[in-house]
Amino acid sequence: MSVIVCRKERAEHPYFIEHLGVSVYTSQELCYAIYHHPILAMDGFIGRNFIDFIRDELNMGFAAMKMERWMKSGENQDELIFLFLQEAEYYSSAEINRLRQKVSALRKLPPLEYAKQKADCLMEFKQYGRAISGYEKILESPLTVKADDSFIGRVWNNLGACYARIFRFDKAAEAYDKAYGKLKDLSVLERIYHLTLLKADIQMKDRYQSIITDEMKADWDKDFEEAQEQAGQSEALEKLDELFRKDPLKRAEGARQILEAWKQEYRGMA
Repeated sequence: MSVIVCRKERAEHPYFIEHLGVSVYTSQELCYAIYHHPILAMDGFIGRNFIDFIRDELNMGFAAMKMERWMKSGENQDELIFLFLQEAEYYSSAEINRLRQKVSALRKLPPLEYAKQKADCLMEFKQYGRAISGYEKILESPLTVKADDSFIGRVWNNLGACYARIFRFDKAAEAYDKAYGKLKDLSVLERIYHLTLLKADIQMKDRYQSIITDEMKADWDKDFEEAQEQAGQSEALEKLDELFRKDPLKRAEGARQILEAWKQEYRGMA
C-alpha cells in the first residue's frame, strides 16, 4: 500500500476558482477540484495566475518553474494538469493515470457533447449564468443541424432548469416547451406545470391539455405539498435545485411565500 504525503500549507491569499465559485487555500484542495472536475480544469484553467499562486502562496517554486517551461513549449497543455498533480503528491500515479484516460476521453467527445458536459458541470456548481451561456452557444451552433432530437432536447431541458433556478420562469417555460417538442417526455410537462404554479401568467399550452389527465395533476399537486413541507426544513436553494432536477414542486397554499423566501436568500448570495 502506498502512502500519499500531504503537504502542510495554507495560503495567506486564496486562489479563487471562478468556474466553481470557491476559494482554495491548499494544494490538496486544488488537486481535489481538478481531479473530480477535470472538464473545468481544461482549456486554460492553468495559466499565469495559477502558477503565481502555487509559487508565491504554496511555496511550490520548482513545480511552478516546470509548468512555466511546459507552457512556453507549446506542447499539449493538458499535461499541465498532470504535472501539477504529480508535483503536489496528493494522488497516486495510478490515480493520475486514470485521470489522464478520462481527460483523453473527454477530448475525443464530439464538440457539442463536450460543450454540454462542461455546461452540465457548471450547472452542478450553481454557476447558472455560465451554464446558460454554454447551453445557448450549443443551440446556436450550426453543428446542431446534425444532432439528434434526444441531445437537443436534453440541452433545452437543462437550459430550462438553469433559468428556473434564477427565477426566470418565463424563459424556463419556453425552454421546457422546446425540450418537450424534442423528447416527448412527460416529466418535462410536469416541470412546465410546476412553473404555472409559481407564476400566474404562465399557462399550459392548449396542445398539452389533452395529454395531462386529472390523475396526473392530482399526483403533481400532492408532490407539491410534500415539497412545500420539506422546503421549510432545509436550505431554500437546495430545495430549488430539487425542484427542477429531481422531484419538482407542485401546487400548495403558501407557495408564493416560499418563492419569496428563495428570492431573498438568492439575492443574498449574488
